[in-house]
Amino acid sequence: MFVAIFTVACLIIGAMVIDGGFLLAARRRAIVTADAAARAGADRISVDAYRATGEVVLDPGAASAAARQLLDAAGYDGSVDVDDDRVVVIVRFRQPTVLLGIVGIPAVDVSGRGEARGVRGVVVPE
Repeated sequence: MFVAIFTVACLIIGAMVIDGGFLLAARRRAIVTADAAARAGADRISVDAYRATGEVVLDPGAASAAARQLLDAAGYDGSVDVDDDRVVVIVRFRQPTVLLGIVGIPAVDVSGRGEARGVRGVVVPE
């Protein structure tokens, strides 16, 4: 009896360790993808506004399209929000589990958030 309970306990702990590692890696992948998509969006400035005023102003349509294009290329679903000079991207997907499926947890929702701003050059305090 003790051996059976101990074996089940070891399997559950092993499942949490293995799947926990996969989930941490998946979360990191979601964050890295969201950061990259946000940076891609933040690169899309309005050239006309920059030439006219010297101010860095994002082109909301182009910024959103660039971020979505990167998400599509990476194969992830997510949301893109362009607000003033910031692009915020949230990536969501389901990460399948390896051993936790045995106890009825076949997948876990994973998300990551990335944010980037459109800036001009290097900002040096005066």
